[in-house]
Amino acid sequence: MKKTVWTLALALAVPVAGCKKESKPAEGEKPPAAAQPQQVDTAALEKAAEKWVDEEFQPSTLSRDEQLAEMKWFREAAAPFRGQTINVVSESIDTHVYESKTLAKAFSEITGINLKHDIIQEGDVIEKLQTQMQSGRSIYDMYVNDSDLIGTHVRYGQVVPLTDFMEGEGKDVTLPTLDIDDFMGKSFVTGPDGKMYQLPDQQFANLYWFRHDWFSRPDLRERFKKKYGYELGVPVNWSAYEDIADFFTNDVKEIDGVKVYGHMDYGKKDPSLGWRFTDAWLSMAGAGDKGLPNGKPVDEWGIRVEGCNPVGASVTRGGDTNGPASVYALTKYIEWLKKYAPPQAAGMTFSEAGPVPGQGNVAQQIFWYTGFTAPLMKPGLPVVDANGLPKWRMAPSPHGPYWEEGMKLGYQDTGSWTMLKSTPLERRKAAWLYAQFVVAKTTSLKKFLVGLTPIRDSDIRSEHVTKVADKFGGLVEFYRSPARVAWTPTGTNVPDYPKLAQLWWQNISLAVEGEKTPQEAMDTLATQMDDVMGRLERAGMKTCPPKLNPVKDAKFWFDAPGAPKPKLANEKPKGETVPYEQLLQAWKEGRVK
Repeated sequence: MKKTVWTLALALAVPVAGCKKESKPAEGEKPPAAAQPQQVDTAALEKAAEKWVDEEFQPSTLSRDEQLAEMKWFREAAAPFRGQTINVVSESIDTHVYESKTLAKAFSEITGINLKHDIIQEGDVIEKLQTQMQSGRSIYDMYVNDSDLIGTHVRYGQVVPLTDFMEGEGKDVTLPTLDIDDFMGKSFVTGPDGKMYQLPDQQFANLYWFRHDWFSRPDLRERFKKKYGYELGVPVNWSAYEDIADFFTNDVKEIDGVKVYGHMDYGKKDPSLGWRFTDAWLSMAGAGDKGLPNGKPVDEWGIRVEGCNPVGASVTRGGDTNGPASVYALTKYIEWLKKYAPPQAAGMTFSEAGPVPGQGNVAQQIFWYTGFTAPLMKPGLPVVDANGLPKWRMAPSPHGPYWEEGMKLGYQDTGSWTMLKSTPLERRKAAWLYAQFVVAKTTSLKKFLVGLTPIRDSDIRSEHVTKVADKFGGLVEFYRSPARVAWTPTGTNVPDYPKLAQLWWQNISLAVEGEKTPQEAMDTLATQMDDVMGRLERAGMKTCPPKLNPVKDAKFWFDAPGAPKPKLANEKPKGETVPYEQLLQAWKEGRVK
């Protein structure tokens, strides 16, 4: 679900001899005899396809005949690989568990390829991926790997660009109805060269979550407006979010005999604290530049890129990691955690904090992953009504005072199929068939309904999804809206995600614990990021290596257009909210707001 990438950097030091031996051929090895194409009963494969289409792959945006036509293509394309055992891997989330337990079995029965889809912890996925990249030994035939590493993959040159593969050596195993333009995350997996490096398999956004039932209560609405002078609604800016947090924590205090809080977060010194910030928190405050899917030339990590070369994270090199907007973002995070969240939140990790809103004592959460949609829909929870419908809704994230129209406003996690050059071609081809199978239009809508991690625009706009949309608390409406383009993963400015990501939690935690001020913590982080990029520059990278700018006075950069922006005289403008129903209507009409 999230990336435990700190292990990736450590994996650089893992000796190949110490790795667990996998029962897969190393590069250049011939497949075992059992992996040669086998004669099979084609009629049995056809019958299996019909069974799976009728009993499992419903609903679908395709007709039954169109689904069977796709299955026929898979069956015929798989003929050279029948009898082989292909191994792929992903982290453990509901979507991937469904693939591993159900879709892998279906693929094997329909194609005759023995597909083994391993589910392991994300840190282990990354370690296997990195070990294969470092050793050249094929461990898995394909990986589901977050698109956040696209800048790393592009620069090190060990990932097969799928654009080249689909047009070249993999053309004969590329599904004619794959419909690349239908993938909502296509831009997230595209490099600076315009090539697609990964294939989206699942994605979920980081949105604003709130108790719609509480926000609709006339007594609370009247009290809020009397105190703050504007309506209680979905906060448009951080000022309103803060007012609402204070209102529920210190004015409302208790609802139906339960102590309530106006904010939820987590703050334990743990690697998950890092992605609390790298997942676009700084750009939500307004750090970085305009541009989608990521700011140009300065992205949401504060890294400036010229051309495709990272030139610095520190303000003195033109970056924004330690600029006023970034320091403001960290300051507010700490302040809200201490003032408005449950006391135990500061000692929680990402995974521990995730279920807390479902306990019914939290009014809103500014940083909430839609990957938690399914757990918060379970009947019997205090946040689910007697009809099984959520009492809560999700909406666009509010933005900080440094934010400007045209900037990204939030994060999306996009787990994507990733193919390494060190995997033998024939095994890559067979694995590519499976990767396409689990995202094909025949299977993708049912998979969305199981895991709630949509990847296809056609699925999210389908008639069936329209009928069930009210069960998902705004998820469908968000993904149908033009607003969704402002929620994107980490982009290509980050030259080595593993090396840089591990620096964040180590420095942020010092500010959370009061050992450093927010400014001091971000100064150190920016300097360490520059140091790492300097080492990458000296070591050399295959493509678009860092080329650090010389250090200049910060004023030079503050006076220049765009990021980094100088400190605002007023970081708390008047709060602004919007009625949730008004947002929904705007989205239906094709407007962002």
